[in-house]
Amino acid sequence: MTVLVVGISHRTAPVSLLDRIALVEDQAQALAIDLLASAHVAEAMVVATCNRVEVYAEVTKFHGGVVDVTERLAKAAGVARDEVTPHVYVRYEERAVQHLFDVTAGLDSMVVGETQILGQVRNSLRLAQESATIGRSLNDLVQTALRVGKRVHHETGIDHAGASVVSVALEMAAKELGGALVNRRALVVGAGAMSSLAATVLARAGAVVVIANRTFDNGQRLAESLSAQSIRFEDLTDELRNADIVVTCTGAAGVILDVDTVREAIVGRESALVVVDLALPHDTDPEIGELPGVTRIDLGSLANAPGAHVSEGDVTAARTIVAEEVVAFVGAIAAQRVEPVVVSLRARADEVVDAELERLRLRLPQLDDETAAEFARSLRRAVSTLLHTPTVRMKELAAETDGTRFAQALHLLFDLDPEAISQLTASTDVTVESSSPSGVATYDELLGGAS
Repeated sequence: MTVLVVGISHRTAPVSLLDRIALVEDQAQALAIDLLASAHVAEAMVVATCNRVEVYAEVTKFHGGVVDVTERLAKAAGVARDEVTPHVYVRYEERAVQHLFDVTAGLDSMVVGETQILGQVRNSLRLAQESATIGRSLNDLVQTALRVGKRVHHETGIDHAGASVVSVALEMAAKELGGALVNRRALVVGAGAMSSLAATVLARAGAVVVIANRTFDNGQRLAESLSAQSIRFEDLTDELRNADIVVTCTGAAGVILDVDTVREAIVGRESALVVVDLALPHDTDPEIGELPGVTRIDLGSLANAPGAHVSEGDVTAARTIVAEEVVAFVGAIAAQRVEPVVVSLRARADEVVDAELERLRLRLPQLDDETAAEFARSLRRAVSTLLHTPTVRMKELAAETDGTRFAQALHLLFDLDPEAISQLTASTDVTVESSSPSGVATYDELLGGAS
């Protein structure tokens, strides 16, 4: 078995493609379920955010797993595989662990250090647990990643430059409106996680917040929590005429604000209008930004935003924590893999000690119980001392390349339980034949034009 990551993100694909492959919650959950139908995938979890779609999988065959995950991902997104594969990246084993830790810590985000990804990974884990697509291996990995992400944000200043994509986008919007959001009328479209965060940030900044949501009750609950106003979705166009800033993030299948609607809304107005589109696929027509007096900010605009960068010192500190945690996690997993051999070795030693003690009792029947017990304690203590160093070293070496060979050698030398070595072999039988031994590759580097 091996852990595998197959993904597409803002680092490898244009926003136009990310728009097309974006998966809503139900689609992500359905993809994870579909992946378990593959002969090569034992566990699966899908992380789908505004700037990435990644599949984390425990696979029995590496290349088969890569092909199956990529094909099913493309199918779920409704995009041809050949269109997707040039932008797909693959991480496996230790580098897959590191990638998830980087992602959860905000090190791989469009806005480095953003905290929203923690909640998104947590939600992905919840969906995988609910649909039973995740087992012990991935569950332990993701739970550890969430702890690592929290540690990075607690022990470094990585999130000081901007807590999220939302905060950076709204800082850009504020500059377009003269530098402040106080008393500005802000129309927030949607009531999901991103929209709720935007509405909260706007309210704290002193803006007059208006919520428009397709499900009025959900929008009203959000509005009440912020002492804001709620309107029905069909009244959105009328409210647009009064808004200084519009924030959209609905996850809708189509555009909710087209250029004609906005053009009509700005007739006769002298003040600027800023449209912040944080959705994938886009909620707003890109041509809106070409209208006079209108500025449109989308996810693609954030990559080079001044607030999207943190100090090198904080990033270095964060990466150091991630590196430490990766070593610890990989070492713990390797130790678990050789545990059956450790147990078998100690069981074999106990058998030898028991046999020797029984022979001692037969040869010295006059030995009293207290003396016999002391002999037994001394013998077991000596054997335990002798086994301590080999078993500790076996667990340490297991994390190294070909480290399990030490365990296999012990098996042969001490004639251990065959079941123990079969478990060890089963955990390491995935062969990765790749020109990228570092654990990082693209789909084409690994499989080329394989069908």
